[in-house]
Amino acid sequence: MSMNGYRYDFEKPIAELEHRLREAQKGTDSSQRTDLVRTLEVQLEQLKRKVYGSLTPWQRVQLARHPQRPYTLDYIGLLLSDFVQLHGDRLFRDDRALIGGIGRFEGRSCLVIGHQKGRDTKENLLRNFGSAHPEGYRKAMRLMRLAQKLRLPVLIFIDTPGAYPGIGAEERGQAHSIAWNMREMARLRTPIYVCVIGEGGSGGALGIGVGDWTAMLENAYYSVISPEGCAAILWRDRARAPEAAAALKLTSVDLLQFGIVDEVIEEPMGGAHREPDKVAQRLKASIQRFLKLTDSIPPDQLLQRRYDRFRRIGVFSSRQSAVTAIPDNRSAE
Repeated sequence: MSMNGYRYDFEKPIAELEHRLREAQKGTDSSQRTDLVRTLEVQLEQLKRKVYGSLTPWQRVQLARHPQRPYTLDYIGLLLSDFVQLHGDRLFRDDRALIGGIGRFEGRSCLVIGHQKGRDTKENLLRNFGSAHPEGYRKAMRLMRLAQKLRLPVLIFIDTPGAYPGIGAEERGQAHSIAWNMREMARLRTPIYVCVIGEGGSGGALGIGVGDWTAMLENAYYSVISPEGCAAILWRDRARAPEAAAALKLTSVDLLQFGIVDEVIEEPMGGAHREPDKVAQRLKASIQRFLKLTDSIPPDQLLQRRYDRFRRIGVFSSRQSAVTAIPDNRSAE
């Protein structure tokens, strides 16, 4: 996967220093060039650590949306062999925004499902920018039931700004298809591994997000609404998206603390698109641990653990402060 050099505003100082380094490497005097290059390399490393070591929630959202970030098909190519994609919901059509199929992970057959975005305008229109229609969620459930029948573990990669909110999608039962999937995934008698690899947007993510283990890449985000949507609702100003991103607590670190996700997978400095192979190896290790853990768990126990896991989400306790009773001096009548 080639890099296109796309940079966000907060990365521009890094890009400028990288340009100076490349220019220095073209110098003619080898001794001077070596000293200058070494100095610039040290400065560049320090700058990267400063910038990427203190990312704001909004900057992490931007990295989650980077146009060169690995998508589901990229990870399938890096992790699985003999992958065969399966199509259609048997009711309406095939949804290209949500893909699925069977492949071999470390020699073991698995079902893989995930959102898929495009690399350019033409492909993004084909993939609907990763926003699935009802038929996409129905296809996903059809394939998950096939996995249950064949006793295959399910691997799920989430990367969507949200389910498609168009009139046609609503007419075909968008909300119902997502709710149906969530209920049926809670009952699915086979292990389900979920990883948020980029954007985890609202019901679009939850429609394939019920599982036994939820991992999350370091610079991914998982939220009930996009920062722009939140800002538009609360302040009628989408420009306040950075403020909304901070308030939503949507980063991997926040969600791990809240118990929403079970694991955060570290990314290379600058994002997963810098070294996709390295991220794939870390993701591979996470999946291997999950499969080893769930191999010995009976289906009934697996379902109970899955149920308990989601029941724990959102639980909180509060302690009511003591209130001094005010004596009632009124005489009894």
